Amino acid sequence: MTIAHEEAVIDSAAVDAIFAKARTANSFTGEVTEEQAQAIYELAKFGPTAFNSQPLRVTYVRSEAARADLVGALMAGNKAKTASAPLVAILSYDTNWAERWDTFLPGYNAPKAMYDADPELAAATGNNNAHLQAGYFILAVRSLGFAAGPMTGADFDAIDAAFFPAGDQKSFLVVNIGRPGDEAWGEAKPKFAYDDVVRTV
Repeated sequence: MTIAHEEAVIDSAAVDAIFAKARTANSFTGEVTEEQAQAIYELAKFGPTAFNSQPLRVTYVRSEAARADLVGALMAGNKAKTASAPLVAILSYDTNWAERWDTFLPGYNAPKAMYDADPELAAATGNNNAHLQAGYFILAVRSLGFAAGPMTGADFDAIDAAFFPAGDQKSFLVVNIGRPGDEAWGEAKPKFAYDDVVRTV
């Protein structure tokens, strides 16, 4: 048993399912219901973001036409597994996230002026915090007993043109979701050790 398991406040099986034994799946089976898809977001939304901004937007792709548009924008190695996944999510960030300030941080809108005056800062903040939320999203998928297959091998400009033509969202990740299928796992890849990447100052 690792130090992580010994120190965790959740049981070892949960630690394994969410972290220690969870891996990126490359084939999928089963189904993901609407209720389960909603539950993924309902867990992911609780992770912290700057000013509680929550810029992540999730587009679940279920229809054949939408799936075809998405698969057409993916790198060759990602097409087949995405075409057959029970559920696929496009993760993007809201380019106008700061306009909802009174919703996500009511009663304290003084910092909004900083973003209104600097569109590049607003874009970077939206992008960075949505990426942070994408991590929560993947952990939420795993916590519900599904496997996640996150992918960046895509033409995201083409995805934006197909799914967000108004320019109000910028996509950055595609996530296949489902139960792991046959030969879902490739060879386990090495992870850096604590001493390789952590220092105390």
